Amino acid sequence: MPQPTHPSHPVVQGASALQRAAQAALGVLHDARTGDDETRTAFMLGRTGLASDGAQIEATGISPARLAAVKAYTNHKPDVVSLYKTTRALEDGVGLIETPRADVKQDRYQVPTPDGALIPVRVFTPQQVDISLAHGIQRTDDCMGTILFIHGGGWVTGSLGLYADACRDLALALGRRVVSVGYRRAPENRFPGPLEDCYAVAKALYAGEILPDVRPESIVLCGDSAGGNLTACLSLLARERGDFEVRRQMLLYPVVQSNYWDSTPYRSVIENGQDYMLTQQDMQEYLLLYINGPEDLSNPHLAPLLASDQSGLPRTLLISCELCPLRDEDEAYAAALASAGTESFCYRMLHAMHGYLIDPASAPTIEDTHTLMRAFLDGIPSPDELAQGEGVAWRAIRGIG
Repeated sequence: MPQPTHPSHPVVQGASALQRAAQAALGVLHDARTGDDETRTAFMLGRTGLASDGAQIEATGISPARLAAVKAYTNHKPDVVSLYKTTRALEDGVGLIETPRADVKQDRYQVPTPDGALIPVRVFTPQQVDISLAHGIQRTDDCMGTILFIHGGGWVTGSLGLYADACRDLALALGRRVVSVGYRRAPENRFPGPLEDCYAVAKALYAGEILPDVRPESIVLCGDSAGGNLTACLSLLARERGDFEVRRQMLLYPVVQSNYWDSTPYRSVIENGQDYMLTQQDMQEYLLLYINGPEDLSNPHLAPLLASDQSGLPRTLLISCELCPLRDEDEAYAAALASAGTESFCYRMLHAMHGYLIDPASAPTIEDTHTLMRAFLDGIPSPDELAQGEGVAWRAIRGIG
């Protein structure tokens, strides 16, 4: 096997492919900003291949420049199977760059699994910082509860380090301790391995084995993308096994079904499956790296929307994204929970793409998500106040109140 610095090494080849995709995106931006009048006019009207006319670009709510760059990157990036090792290596590098925060304390633990592995866990605790001449800087924990957070990445990528800043922000925005799970990823650890790793951590958390002062009734499960899938499936497992009771969960653009081929009943897979970072092909390949065989695709522990009984599950906040292939299945899942008598709320984030929780360019959408989470957890802001965001930041599919 070539060394990681050799041009033929898969990580180096993958990094080169990513660089080409990024250059394509930058090229679109450069042409739009520096080209002749005809080029600039075509760009502004959406004639870069993004849309047949300017109306579709206007409908997305995203600037033409950013939308063109997103499409260029999406259409040039390598496939998931070729890319995932490179993505992990790049994410590991990004994860090493952490912004020091005096107002959030970070601790690290390891949780044993039944098969003898140790799952790394990071705990982010908001701090009350007091400064006085007499006592200097005093820090005390300042949290109202605990969030068990499961990161995304198609069960294949994503990491504790990559999501560290998002977890810090979540801890501060919600005034809660955040426990982030570093589950073992596919394809080395295929279904149901990542789910069982998360279950082991949840069981230990509820039992007070990670944080002795935890109050089980205050624990909230939360995850994004594949982490949202693992969160929903973890709640199903908890209901079935009875080791602990999950009272609330927050699912951000989760994977909840398993058909991303053209026979899918969810039109957003097709409509949003080409141009907005996460593609229909990506979802097919993530699944192929995660499953052991076709029989797994019908297992509700992989596709929770397929569960025959959706009752007795936690009170749920589900966030979907307007420009995400998973949008329609997410909203169908919220409806299925409600039909079974499970209290559920669903908001569609307007102009948002999959994965925005760790996208610095999506800061306003992240802040709006935190607002919806506070309303779900604490009732603040009120339903009347939330109505101010309707049609501007989000669309209430099943609103709080």
